[in-house]
Amino acid sequence: MNDIFIEDCRKMIHCPSESGHEAAAATFAKSVMERLGYDRVWIDSVGNVVGLIKGNGSTIVLLEGHLDTVGIGNRADWRFDPHGAVMEEGRMYGRGTSDMKCALMAMIYGAADLIPQKQSLSGDIVVAGVVCEEEFEGVAQGVILDQIKPDLVIIGEASELTIKIGQRGRAEVVVLTHGKSAHSSNPSAGINAVKQMTRLLGEIETMRLPWDEFLGPAIIEVTDIHSEPYPGSSVIPSLCRATLDRRLLPGETEASILSPIKHIIQQLGAADPDFSAEVFLAQASQVCYTGKAIEAKRFFPAWRFAVDEAFVQQALTALGEAGLPPKISYYSFCTDGSQSAGTRGIPTLGFGPSREDLAHVVDEYVEIDQLEKARTGYGAITARALSVAWGPDRKI
Repeated sequence: MNDIFIEDCRKMIHCPSESGHEAAAATFAKSVMERLGYDRVWIDSVGNVVGLIKGNGSTIVLLEGHLDTVGIGNRADWRFDPHGAVMEEGRMYGRGTSDMKCALMAMIYGAADLIPQKQSLSGDIVVAGVVCEEEFEGVAQGVILDQIKPDLVIIGEASELTIKIGQRGRAEVVVLTHGKSAHSSNPSAGINAVKQMTRLLGEIETMRLPWDEFLGPAIIEVTDIHSEPYPGSSVIPSLCRATLDRRLLPGETEASILSPIKHIIQQLGAADPDFSAEVFLAQASQVCYTGKAIEAKRFFPAWRFAVDEAFVQQALTALGEAGLPPKISYYSFCTDGSQSAGTRGIPTLGFGPSREDLAHVVDEYVEIDQLEKARTGYGAITARALSVAWGPDRKI
């Protein structure tokens, strides 16, 4: 049956699924859940695919991964077909192998391994493949959380089979500087918005940012800049817009990250009456493949749980009993845990195959051995949370 598991992973990679175009991958994941004997499988309004294994109790464990991927970039840069799922030297290559459609398939199979024991489970297992995570970490997940109210969430992002108990968050901060147009041969008649932006960004660069002993430093970095009019043919720009990528630490809020920048703007304005600027969070929308749109501010909070939390220790014990190394670490990037843990405070763990630095790269791959072990780990952690025994003979 393991050969079928790996073949289903390959078939998932055969389905291109950039954000907003996950229909084929969702349909395939649904068919696998149905074939494996899930009690109920459905696709919700935004296109998330959700499968239920019904136990005997009130506890709910949600295993969650995302269906969508980033694009492939320049096809010529790839050694292997990005959707070919080529197997070579113990690896499977292709977009979504590491981030993270193969992990989702491992979740689907790991949960299904417990179906023969479902009457002994002290609650339900829900496995979900969510849409648009690459655009909106946790927003589509929130649609599921509104329905099922889980007691434990397991995020399947790459962790090299360690237990992740936290992550930095992410915000997209937009700063605008306002100027006054004039002919570039007479610059004193105008106010150059690009020069004003240069002043503002220089001050932002000097801001003191918080530090977390586990997650490291908060970060702020300019990722794009645009002036108007563009192109500015002999015209002093009247508007300049820059986007800042702000990596967040636990406890940081929208107000706390915008306030220091607002203070800088006020100081620059007090020193120069011609200086005018504003700052706010970016807001964006995405039309899902179902036709329904999701919209949100680009603010995805950080989260962190203590090592001695009971659910963390249970997961470590489960991995050890399954023959996997029980190690703790933290994500450096943002995940759907921003919604389950960061916004809602639901106990959340990260656990998955592969390495974080293989996400979004050319010739992305996952190691087959890690896929097999991830399947085992998902089953073991879920079994422990729902109070049943786990062993290598449990795989269907």
